[in-house]
Amino acid sequence: MDVSKWPLFYLLSAQELATVRQACVFGTTANEAIYITHGNEVFVLGLNCSSCLGTGDSLSTVMPKKLDFLRGKKVASVSYGSGPHVLLATDDGHLFAWGHNGYSQLGNGSTNPGLSPVLITANLQNKKVKEVSCGSHHSMALTLDGEVFAWGYNNCGQIGSGSTANQPYPRKVTGCLQGKNASGITCGQTSSMALVDNGEVYGWGYNGNGQLGIGNNGNQLTPCRVAALQGMCIQQIVSGYGHCLALTDKGLLYAWGANTYGQLGTGTKSNHLSPVHIMADKERVVEVAACHSTHTSAAKTQSGQVFMWGQCRGQSIVLPHLTHLTNTDDVFACFATPSVMWRLMSMEQDDFLTVAEALRKEFDSPETADLKFSVDGKYIHVHKAVLKIRCEHFRSMFRSQWTEDQQEVIEIGQFSYPVYRSFLQFLYTDTVDLSPEDAIGLLDLATSYCENRLKRLCQQIIKRGITVENAFTLLSAAIRYDAEDLEEFCFRFCINHLTRVTQTEAFWQVDGAMLKEFISKASRCGAFKN
Repeated sequence: MDVSKWPLFYLLSAQELATVRQACVFGTTANEAIYITHGNEVFVLGLNCSSCLGTGDSLSTVMPKKLDFLRGKKVASVSYGSGPHVLLATDDGHLFAWGHNGYSQLGNGSTNPGLSPVLITANLQNKKVKEVSCGSHHSMALTLDGEVFAWGYNNCGQIGSGSTANQPYPRKVTGCLQGKNASGITCGQTSSMALVDNGEVYGWGYNGNGQLGIGNNGNQLTPCRVAALQGMCIQQIVSGYGHCLALTDKGLLYAWGANTYGQLGTGTKSNHLSPVHIMADKERVVEVAACHSTHTSAAKTQSGQVFMWGQCRGQSIVLPHLTHLTNTDDVFACFATPSVMWRLMSMEQDDFLTVAEALRKEFDSPETADLKFSVDGKYIHVHKAVLKIRCEHFRSMFRSQWTEDQQEVIEIGQFSYPVYRSFLQFLYTDTVDLSPEDAIGLLDLATSYCENRLKRLCQQIIKRGITVENAFTLLSAAIRYDAEDLEEFCFRFCINHLTRVTQTEAFWQVDGAMLKEFISKASRCGAFKN
């Protein structure tokens, strides 16, 4: 997974991006983000609407700010509302909240804004929270022992308390859930759903579009079972703004609720008050995705195919559409409005590496290499098979000269260590990271080895790094290595900055023949006209 698909993360450097372990982009315009590093430090950045960044103020920031209050706490679950307000559960079961609090959705008993993360303990003593979910202005928490708590705005009964009075503290949801062990929770804008460990689904709150799936459109002040799913074992349930998706243990997908944008995937825009089976002609579904602040739906199949439907970049897609994306998170990054994350996204690495990643990892690895180059007294460890596959020079060399009993160390004296190492690394990665001055040496090597793509990359590096001080040196190299396009580029640069270039040390150190040729060519171009 790649957080850089979300524009907000372009504010981070490559080094900062490499530290990200978990992330969540949220807000009414997807302009806020929270991320957790591999060292369990929590950072935020963005617009900071309603102080939802938890930095102690209402100032926006394009530079990541650390939430010291949460330092060292491993994050288990994050969710956000429309205010927005933010809930965060740690791995040890603690619940923190901050941001908009006009309806007591933080659960701290007040309606004052939460400028910084505050520990929520009311009615949760000796409870460990493992999952959180936010609606527009209400909140839910699921404990380790399967209890569901809700609080905040309750105009439609979304707290499940039996009334429509707002709830200032976490309150256990009982009724039909009493004695049942909940395994999952999800919130729509003003509705709430719970999944029980036996596969049953319960809903309460606003039901104007049928988002509770109970066969009518009347609001419910206490949990009601979704009877149409009886006999099915639901594994996952997610809520959109006004619709729901449920996935069975057999990989079957059901949808119900609002359908203005085709988010149910039925082929029409008609609401459904009860669950309807969709994607029946597709292979087994293994994951579904939706978010309370969007009208977008997504699903992933067992072979890795990712489908999307609903509101996608302003278009209404009424049937699941096969994408070229690799995960459901990317659907929300690229097509949802706003482009928020539907869950806390994890960049935890598994053991699988692509071919390109594996090659990059094994470059200069003594453990797996079967050949060494010695350059300037330093070793570079490589694999003969890779060199033969990637480079005609080595293919010819090994075919004509190499035998298994030969010493497997090759001495290189023509090129410097940085240049030769960059060349070998290029064969593993297709990339070059050198200064313009070192790129001259690599250009020499690329010319000698007839590596035309590498030659072009070197020329690009030199063009990007040209300055008044090194321009004439680079021009000399371009002429020496017969790089005509680069030669013309450097020549034009020198002409455009002629007075300053002629005052550099490099200009006066060049040999007379080249200096004479440069002056002659410059004269023909009118460089010395008054």
